[in-house]
Amino acid sequence: MSTHILDQLWQIIEARKNADPQESYSAALLAAAPEKPARKLAEETTETIIEALKGDKAGISRESADLLYHLLILWAAAGVTPQQVWAELAKRMGQSGHAEKAARKPR
Repeated sequence: MSTHILDQLWQIIEARKNADPQESYSAALLAAAPEKPARKLAEETTETIIEALKGDKAGISRESADLLYHLLILWAAAGVTPQQVWAELAKRMGQSGHAEKAARKPR
């Protein structure tokens, strides 16, 4: 069984943490955390929304790939692992989205 593409991407990002920012885009983003990864995530989110509103499936796919990459960069910069996010998603399985939101503590 092959490793999921997101797991492969995560491994690459983790390996780039100590790379030269001049040589690695991932390392450059991580070196400028949290501002640069957060701004790039917002940019890619906007671009994904624009493609969705246009109904451009190929554009949505391209921008979604960028969005997922930058989300993983943000996680790495913040010290959050995919396993932590998957565990949170697993906790929410089997319950209504409305019920889950209502049970959240106010921030």
